[in-house]
Amino acid sequence: MAKTTKTKTAYVCSDCGTEHGKWQGQCVACKEWNTLTRITLGATNQSPSVQADFRRQGYAGELSDAVQDLSEIDVAAVPRFSSSMQELDRVLGGGLVPGSAILIGGNPGAGKSTLLLQVMCMLAQQMPAMYVTGEESLQQVGMRAKRLGLPEKNLKMLAETQVETICELASQVQPRLLVVDSIQVMHSADVPSAPGSVSQVRECAAYLIRYAKQTGTVLFLVGHVTKDGSLAGPKVLEHMIDCFIMLEGGSDTRYRTLRGQKNRFGAVNELGVFAMTEKGLKEVKNPSAIFLARTEEESPGSLVMVLWEGTRPLLVEIQALVDGGQGGNPRRLAVGLDQNRLGMLLAVLHRHGGLYMADQDVFVNVVGGVKVTETGADLALLLAIVSSFRDRALPHELVVFGEVGLAGEIRPVPSGQERLQEAAKHGFRKAIVPKANCPKSPIAGMEIIGVSKLSEALAAL
Repeated sequence: MAKTTKTKTAYVCSDCGTEHGKWQGQCVACKEWNTLTRITLGATNQSPSVQADFRRQGYAGELSDAVQDLSEIDVAAVPRFSSSMQELDRVLGGGLVPGSAILIGGNPGAGKSTLLLQVMCMLAQQMPAMYVTGEESLQQVGMRAKRLGLPEKNLKMLAETQVETICELASQVQPRLLVVDSIQVMHSADVPSAPGSVSQVRECAAYLIRYAKQTGTVLFLVGHVTKDGSLAGPKVLEHMIDCFIMLEGGSDTRYRTLRGQKNRFGAVNELGVFAMTEKGLKEVKNPSAIFLARTEEESPGSLVMVLWEGTRPLLVEIQALVDGGQGGNPRRLAVGLDQNRLGMLLAVLHRHGGLYMADQDVFVNVVGGVKVTETGADLALLLAIVSSFRDRALPHELVVFGEVGLAGEIRPVPSGQERLQEAAKHGFRKAIVPKANCPKSPIAGMEIIGVSKLSEALAAL
C-alpha cells in the first residue's frame, strides 16, 4: 500500500515573519506590500513505520505522550557541567545544561567566534564536540586556533550551511556540544527564500533546536546584529532559544562584557568580563579593579558608584561635566546611561535641590564602557553633576549609590549590605547611601551617611 504524504505550505512575510494561510498583497501584521513568500513546512508521512525526525515532532525534546506530575520530574537527569570559563558559567547561570539552545550575539570583531572556539577546544578534550562554520573556511578556523595556542585534537570541524546535512552528520558524530556559526548563513531545503531572510532564519533555528533538545546536545548559535546593536532576524528567534547572551565591546577597547539578556536556567542581566589578548579572551576575576583605574589627583565631577550586576556588586566610576550652554538649546548627553532619565533627574535636582541648570550643557560618561541599567546609579549621577557644577572635587574614598524619586526622596536599592562590603574591600572609607540601606552593625573603617532626601545628600558633600 502506498504511503500517503501531506505537504503543508505557508506564506511568510519577509519583514516581520508573520505566517499567512494564503497569498495576499499586504501583510496583515506590518502592513507592508509584496513581502509574502511561499515556504514548504515539510512533509508529514502518515505511515506508522516512519520514525520521528527533527522537523516537527517533539519540539521540547520529549517524544513521549505520557503525562507526568510536576513532583515526579527528575531534575537531576540533566546536570549542568562547566564550560571551562567561570565568567561564562556565571552568565549562563552556573554552567551548560544538556539540551539547551544558547544564542550569542555581538558586533563584528567583538570576539564571538574566538570565545566559542576557546570553549570548544577545551571541552573537546573531555567530551565529543563539533564546530560548524558557515562563514569561514576550515583553514581560517585552524589558523586562529593555532595562533591562540589552543589544543587542536578531538574537536570535530565541519564547513556546511544546510541544516539537514548538519543534523545528519551530527547524528553520526553524536557530539555533546554543537556550535553553528552563524545562524544567518544557514539555509533549509524546504524554504525557497535566500539565506538570512526571516523565514530561513526561523526555520533553520527551529530545526537545529529540535535536534538539540531531542538528543540532549548543548547548541550554540552565533547571531549577527544590526547597525543599532540589536539582534538581526525575526524576534521569534529570541523566544525559541533558552539563553541569549550579548558580547559587548568594540575594537577601541581591550575589554569585553558578556551580558545575559534571557536565561531560562538562571538570572538575567548577569555580567561577565573578559580581556582580549593575543591568546584570545581571558577572564577578569575582579572587574571592579579595572573600572577603578583612576588618577591620583582628585577632579570635579568624578565619583564612584556601586552597581548590582546579576549576582555580584560592581564598582564603576562615573564622570560628569557641566559647562555653560552655547545658545538657547543646552545639550544633554549620556554615555552608558539612559539619556531620558538624565533629563528627569536634572528636573528633580532643580525642584528639590535648588540648582538651576537649564542654561548649562551636561555631559555624563560611565568609565570603561559599562552600560548602567539599574536605578541605583541615580544619586551618584546627581552628586557628580553637582560636583562639576560647583567645581569642587569629591574625595577619592567616597562611594555613593541610591535611587532618586520625583519627590526628591532617596529610595533604597537591593543588596545594600553587599554593595557596602564590596566598597570597603576596595578601600573606600566613606559612603552616602539611602537611610534604609544603612547596615544595623557598622562596617569597620567605613563612615556611612544615610540620607532620605536629596537635600540631605547635597548637604553631606
